[in-house]
Amino acid sequence: MTPAGRLLDAALEEHLQVVRQAVVSQRRQLLRAAETIAACLAAGGKVLLFGNGGSAADAQHIAAEFVNRFRADRPPLAALALTTDASVMTSIANDARFEEVFARQVRALGRPGDVAWAFSTSGASPNVLAAVAAARATGLFTIALTGRGGPLASAADLALRVDSADTPRIQEAHGLIGHLICALVEERLFPDAPPQAGREPSPQP
Repeated sequence: MTPAGRLLDAALEEHLQVVRQAVVSQRRQLLRAAETIAACLAAGGKVLLFGNGGSAADAQHIAAEFVNRFRADRPPLAALALTTDASVMTSIANDARFEEVFARQVRALGRPGDVAWAFSTSGASPNVLAAVAAARATGLFTIALTGRGGPLASAADLALRVDSADTPRIQEAHGLIGHLICALVEERLFPDAPPQAGREPSPQP
């Protein structure tokens, strides 16, 4: 086998192991996260999502699934990624400090009963930790998707930790967890909604 082939096989094997472990070992936390978000949205609340780099992309991706739709043809759900407004972020970073770019938005937009959803592969990003602290002080329920290390897991109300130190594998697991939460929320809030046009319904157990 070529070096490239070995690299592909090793990456696939590691991906499958990390992702399976992340979901199977945290089924209870995953279900609780989905139920908490569904209850928040059903009560007229919203979900604020944030992270840095690839985690910012994850936050925007999941926010888009809520606002538009994931699998079901259903009404939009209130979710906002705090990573998308360059004017707001650069204003806060310039006038205050970069550690406040998410926390200040949480204090401006968050209300008691909302959910703050943090993404961080390291679990140690200062601006993510500051936003979680601001969210808890404001009365939001905080959910963290993180990796093996860092203080984020203990700072949040509910954490889903991926037991890996490899950033790409953690991000891949975060993507699946995000999709699973979206699917569970849709099923909880819109159990009779048809699948969106062009998509086959999920097989029933």
